[in-house]
Formats: sequence, C-alpha cells, structure tokens
Amino acid sequence: MSNRIYNILFHTHTISGIIISVALYVIFFAGSFSFFRDEIVSWERNEPLAQGWKLGEMDFDRVMDTLGKDKPLMGSTIAFNQHYDEQRLSATVTPPVDTEATEGERRGRRGNFIYLNTQDFKTYDYQSSYSLGEFLYRLHFFAQLNFFGRSGYLLAGLVAFFFLFAVITGVLVHWKKIISNFYIFRPNNSIKNLWTDAHTALGILGLPYQFMFALTGVYIIVGLTVMSPAIISYVYNGDQEKAYDDFGFNPPKFEAAGKPLDAGFSINEFRDKAQKKWPEFVMNRATIFNFGDENMHVLFEGKSSFESKFASLGNVVYKVSTGEIVQEKSPMEGVSYLDGARAVIVRLHFGDYGGIAVKLIYFGLGILTCFVILSGVMIWLVARDKKHVSPVKRKFNAWLVWFYLAGCLSMYPVTALTFLMVKLGLQDPDADRMGFIFQTYFWSWLAFTLLFTFLRNNSVTNKYTLISGGIIGLLIPVANGIVTGNWLWVTLANGYSDIFLIDAFWLVISVSTIVIALKIKPQKKGKEPKNSAAKLKTASVAVD
Repeated sequence: MSNRIYNILFHTHTISGIIISVALYVIFFAGSFSFFRDEIVSWERNEPLAQGWKLGEMDFDRVMDTLGKDKPLMGSTIAFNQHYDEQRLSATVTPPVDTEATEGERRGRRGNFIYLNTQDFKTYDYQSSYSLGEFLYRLHFFAQLNFFGRSGYLLAGLVAFFFLFAVITGVLVHWKKIISNFYIFRPNNSIKNLWTDAHTALGILGLPYQFMFALTGVYIIVGLTVMSPAIISYVYNGDQEKAYDDFGFNPPKFEAAGKPLDAGFSINEFRDKAQKKWPEFVMNRATIFNFGDENMHVLFEGKSSFESKFASLGNVVYKVSTGEIVQEKSPMEGVSYLDGARAVIVRLHFGDYGGIAVKLIYFGLGILTCFVILSGVMIWLVARDKKHVSPVKRKFNAWLVWFYLAGCLSMYPVTALTFLMVKLGLQDPDADRMGFIFQTYFWSWLAFTLLFTFLRNNSVTNKYTLISGGIIGLLIPVANGIVTGNWLWVTLANGYSDIFLIDAFWLVISVSTIVIALKIKPQKKGKEPKNSAAKLKTASVAVD
C-alpha cells in the first residue's frame, strides 16, 4: 500500500469515526441493554414468562369470546402477532366485511390495534403498554427523533453505513501490524500510546462483532426504511400491495362469502393440529380470516426452534368449514434465498438464537465497543493537543471532549435512574407511561451532561458516573422487592428467570462499576498542569 493510499484511508477512518462517534455510542449502549428487552419488560410489568405466554398455548376460543363482547366480530379478520417473548401480544381487528360496500369504502374503514395479555385477556393501547424495554430498544435506532417522517431511522442508517466504512478502513490501516500491535500495551508510556494500544487491541477483539453489527444494521435500517420506500415508489409506482406480494410480506387473501358458518368450530382444534403436525413448530403469528363466515380460514405462521434449525419459516392454512389444508409450508424444509438471508441477518442482529448466554456475550461486546469509541475520540484529542495548534482550537477541542464524555458516560447513571423511577413511579395503571419514561430519561440525561461538562475534568466524569450509576443500580433490586415482593431469592425459587436476571444483572454491574471507580485517581485541585497535554494525561483514568 502506497503512502498516499494509507494516508487517505487513515484520515477517512478518523473523520468517519469522529463524525458518528456520539450517535454510535448511543446506539451501542442502548442496543446492549435492548438485548434484554423482553426480560426488562417482564421485570417492569411483573409479568414473568414462567406463567405462560406463548401464542401456541393461548386459548383462542376464549380470546375470541372476550373480544366479541366489545364489538361484533362477524366477518372480521383478526391477526395475532407475537414479535417478542412477553405475556402481551399485538392484535389487529379489521371491521366486518360489507359485501355491498365499494372497494374505496372498505379501505377507508380503520381496524383496531390493541395489545392483549395472554393470561388475563386484558387489552391495552400503545400508550398504556409502553415500556422501558421498548424505549431502550427504540432509542438504539433513534426512533424518538422521527419528528419529520423517518428522520430518526435515516440518522441511524447513516451512522450504520459510516460505521461499516470505519471498520473496513480501520482494518486496512492496521493490516500490516494487526497481529503485532494486538500484543502491545504500554500503560506507562505516553497518554497517546495508552489510548492507541487500547483502541487497537480492543478493536481487534470486537472486530467480528462490530463488522457483523455494522453490516446487519445497514441492511435492517437502510434496506427496510430507506430503500424499501424508494423501491415501492420508483419500481412499483407506489403500489405497496404489489411490492409486498412480490416480497412475500402479505398474507393470503380470502373473500368473505357473506353467509354465516352453519357448523360450530373451535380455533383451538386447528391450533392443535398444526402443533401436532410439526412438533418443533414455534408459532409467532395467527390470522383468522372472515371470522364466523362461510369462507372462514385460519393461518398459523412460525418457525422451527433454534435447536432444530437456525433459519426457517413455516405456515399452514385451514379452511374451517371443511377442515382441509389449503396451503402449507413445512418449517423443516429448505427456505428460499431471500427468506433465509433475511432470517439469518435478523437473528444475528438481535442475538435471540442462543438464550441468555448469547445475550450476555453480546452485551459485553457492546460495552467493549463503547470503550473503543471513547478511546478513538481520546486519540483524536491527544493528537491535536500540540504546541503548533492555536490555544483557541485547543480550548475548543477540550470543551468538545468534556461535553462528549459527559453525554456518553452519563447514559449509565441515567439508565439506572430510569429503571428505579419506573419501578417506583409507574405502578398506577392509568399513568402516562410514555411521557414518564421520556421525561425521566431525557431530562436527567441533560442534567448529568451539563453538570459533568462544566466540571471540566474527564477523570471526575468517568469516576462519578460509574459511582452514581453503581449506587442507583444497587437500589433497583431493592425497589423491585419492596414494590412487588419479588426479591432475588423469591424469583429464583419460583423460576422467574427473566425477573431474576434483571435484578442480578444490576447487582453485579453496580458492584463492578463501584469497585472500578474507586480505583480511579481523579486530578487533584491546585496542581494545574503546565500545558493541556499534561492536563489530559493527569486527568486520564489511572488504575491502582
């Protein structure tokens, strides 16, 4: 590689990394917590999965009777979706089909979207079912910034694209010395060497993880939120239905006969047939077409368990009046290239294929990536803290990094505080859950960021964000025990592994961060370094 190409790659790697650094840190920090989205939701609502939650075990007949009390369901299409492992699933109920209405009138009628608890059959709207787990999950792709269309998704897509670019250029820049530099660590040398060695070594350790997330993130965000609307607009002339049919997103269509079904029926019987047909079938979607109509059909969709097959799709459609199968696709048979590739990318990105062990590994690698991002910014600061740089620029760079570190490192105590406040302040079922979570998280984040920025000491910021987050985190399992009675030993004895995991997680993380923080030596007042380079070195993290 020539010096010219090397310099181009080096500078583009640096520039692309600096531009996306703050947004990328938020993505990885929030994304690391969102691996436990389902466990957080169970802990927050006190709805353990051990009490039953699977769509394939739900009493469909009782659910239909319950929904039918509020509004007539004759001729309606009811779709149940279980995207996550939680007691509540989403349900969409379309208006009854009026065979005499025009196509335009039918499209103008809106359906009803609800969340349904599979245990007590209580229904919730989106606002009343909003959760902290959902908030953190959506924060990692900036869904809260969708003020203008899909601006938040677009920002996340651009960050993912530049991150992929930064990973590739970083490998090319360090390629010749990637092995030798991995074993170099010089903590007693200059501060620049310290940050560079840490950045290189940890970057190599997390390289497969980071490349995988950059690639899958580009596909999921850019492909689904940017390219899909463009393809529909320009290739299909805005015909979304045609596009979804070609890509296999739309369910089959069955026209209503307009006559009631004479014979009695049980949806549970068809569910049992599907489960008996494929014992390894994990159902995540059920659609009832034209309920109570002579042309009523039932569709069950799902996949094989991960123990049987990593990527699979399966479905079966029954005609209720005759009991015959009108369409089926075995989840154990080969999947198409499109379905297989899409399933593998999504599974790798969400890490839901290997249980808690994979989630914990993903979490650790995500936090490691956060440190790689921080160390890259510190390298950038030290490299520009030279005598030939004007004092104005050096002061600006220092303020920029003070603000940057304050905003990034404050996410830890802010997240812990929001967990605590959700458990203490959201027990009222009529509370504004979304507003409460938004205000608690974002206002406390702003307060912590401003506080640590104006302290103007990176070491103090690092030390006391860890201590404050650790102290608040220790209160989380205590608050859960007081409010719900589910202490750590109670959840462990009852088999509530999801609730136990969150309390134990905060206990371990809090103790670890407090111990680490107590090892940090903050800069002492009254001993101002002569230059900003020395100041940065003194304010850096020093461990006993």
